[in-house]
Amino acid sequence: MNDNLFIDKTMAEIHTGFKEKTLDPLDVARACITRVKKFEERYKAWVVFDEERLLEQAKETVKRLKKGSAIRPLEGIPIGIKDIYNTVDFPTQMGSPIWKDFTPGNDARVVYYLKQAGGLIPGKTVTAEFAVHTLDKTLNPHDDKLTPGTSSSGSAVAVALGMAPAALGTQTAGSIVRPASFCGVYGCKPSFGLIPRTGMLKTTDSLDTIGFFTARFVDLARVFDVIRIHGPNYPFSYRAFHDRPRQQKPDNRPWRVGLIRTHTWKHAEAYAQKALLDWSKKLSTDGQIDIIEAELPEEMTRAHEVHGTIYDKTLSYYFKEEFKKAELVSPIMNEIIQRGNRVSVDQYQQALRDQETLCHVMDAFTSRFDAMISLSTAGEAPLRHVVEKPDPALMWTMTHLPVISAPVFVSPNGLPFGAQLISRRYNDPLLFQFASYLHANDHIPACMNPIATAVK
Repeated sequence: MNDNLFIDKTMAEIHTGFKEKTLDPLDVARACITRVKKFEERYKAWVVFDEERLLEQAKETVKRLKKGSAIRPLEGIPIGIKDIYNTVDFPTQMGSPIWKDFTPGNDARVVYYLKQAGGLIPGKTVTAEFAVHTLDKTLNPHDDKLTPGTSSSGSAVAVALGMAPAALGTQTAGSIVRPASFCGVYGCKPSFGLIPRTGMLKTTDSLDTIGFFTARFVDLARVFDVIRIHGPNYPFSYRAFHDRPRQQKPDNRPWRVGLIRTHTWKHAEAYAQKALLDWSKKLSTDGQIDIIEAELPEEMTRAHEVHGTIYDKTLSYYFKEEFKKAELVSPIMNEIIQRGNRVSVDQYQQALRDQETLCHVMDAFTSRFDAMISLSTAGEAPLRHVVEKPDPALMWTMTHLPVISAPVFVSPNGLPFGAQLISRRYNDPLLFQFASYLHANDHIPACMNPIATAVK
């Protein structure tokens, strides 16, 4: 059995193997186990990985398929779960010794959706403490001296190393985009509110967004469609998704694509700036892509400031009990809580109003384009102890926009970093169509940067 299965094959190709009897779910589970045994001791992507439980789930899937049941969208596919989601089978410890061995006894809604679609849950991936800033044990698969990214790092590394074809993450600032960029995988942060947050850690009500990582581009839309909300009971997204003119580029014109540098451009490495500009020039030679350089509305220069006020205040509220055990909380988290305690209620409420204003401003701005492109991060992954430079990821989270981080670029040191594709809120289907066009025309790769597959 090829232990590179999840890098070599898409989920659809694995399912074809099921139909043609060249693969079965036990083969898939064993490929996952083999890869974890090969890399976990060094790179530490998992809080817990239960080989026996995974094999039992795979056996149940084999029985189901032998009865002639239809293959569901994630049938027999192992999915990593960031350790801030409730799972009935595993503890939910949130990267904190305070919550060690806590077992909630239920599944988060999104985990339930994965299981209903046939997904297998082999364990929980490492998160930063309370999904904030303090790195846990996970190492970058390209260079273990570098950061693997922020809080969803365990999920990104598990996917980058081919331990699982997909894994859940979350993003309150840049915690999907940054690990995806630094580890050389695909990361998707859908529009705010499209994936239910029931049964998971809450940090910031107006920012927390569920998303995921995949090794293969074509698997993004499959996972998204499984875990998103569906139906008219969700009227805003339902109307947007069923508005054909909004979600369909007319055939008689090229893609209108905004090239967005943002106020964080000055922090980007020179090689990263050049990479994005060179890529945009390449895209502009495609007769079906019209690149339009555009300045963000002036109000967006305050995005990081507004985000900081909301973030600090809500963390100080939701973690006030943990703060009473300050010796068990990281210095960074203690500092954030202390800052948040100094934010007044009036300041917090004004920041929420400012966020709402920015959301409206950006809805109008993004309606001018089918999609936009920016850097995912300021460049390659920095050293683990170095604070990451400001990047555009936070502002798209702040304004509830859907994004895909694609593993497009390689730094002069041979390290991956990503390009970010962005669209109007609830234009996720259009964003996936644009990304599919880029993939079909070799503007973004089918799979992760090949560096990751060469990890020794």
